[in-house]
Amino acid sequence: MSILAIDTSTQVSSVAVASKERLSAELTMQAKLTHSETLMPHIEQVLKMASVAKDKLEGIAVSIGPGSFTGLRIGLAAAKAMAYALDLPLVGVSTLKALAYHYPVQGVRLVCLLDAQKGNAYVETYRWEHGQLKVVDDVQVAKIADVVDWCARMEEPVVLLGDAVQKKVVGKIDLPQNVTAAPAHLMMPRAACVAMLGLEELAAGRNDNIMALEPVYIRRSEAEVLWEKRHPEEAKKTLPTEEM
Repeated sequence: MSILAIDTSTQVSSVAVASKERLSAELTMQAKLTHSETLMPHIEQVLKMASVAKDKLEGIAVSIGPGSFTGLRIGLAAAKAMAYALDLPLVGVSTLKALAYHYPVQGVRLVCLLDAQKGNAYVETYRWEHGQLKVVDDVQVAKIADVVDWCARMEEPVVLLGDAVQKKVVGKIDLPQNVTAAPAHLMMPRAACVAMLGLEELAAGRNDNIMALEPVYIRRSEAEVLWEKRHPEEAKKTLPTEEM
């Protein structure tokens, strides 16, 4: 089974073609170009690199967040369109879980942090147990500095992953002795990890409803927050009052 995997949850654009047996091709790039400019050409290129025609794909996996609101929408829209047009099963994969999948090491707490703006991060922690990736602490929004302090109190080695680490931790915050930032090639999202998790889901007979699958945002966008401040009466009618 060869599937296409997409991750546009951060500034990284990553597309892969993979099967259970191998990663056939992957194109991962972090640049200033927008996902709307790069995603479709990258999909076309990676399929060509893998020598897999679109009509020979057997599924699509896509990173659904949390992460960049715009990036998630672009990636999911492309995945849905292709799944619908090609009549393929579609599976959404947690961006944070795909990050943790990079680092299959026992006895380590994997702390995944994705930028949530204003010094905050989406945080979820994982641990590998008997070859299975397990959630230890469910996703929440927290101050990055507070997360580092929290990690210092853990009794096991900690590895930090994600774009918030690249942007706000490396070279900016002194890390405790038990905490290490992942190396650059393992720190950011990769479609290869989305593909492998997607393959597991599809092999187990699980797939998502193309029309119902939505990004996992966790919090509201800055545009929504600003709109609410400018239109408080209308916001009471249309927006949730609960904040993360």
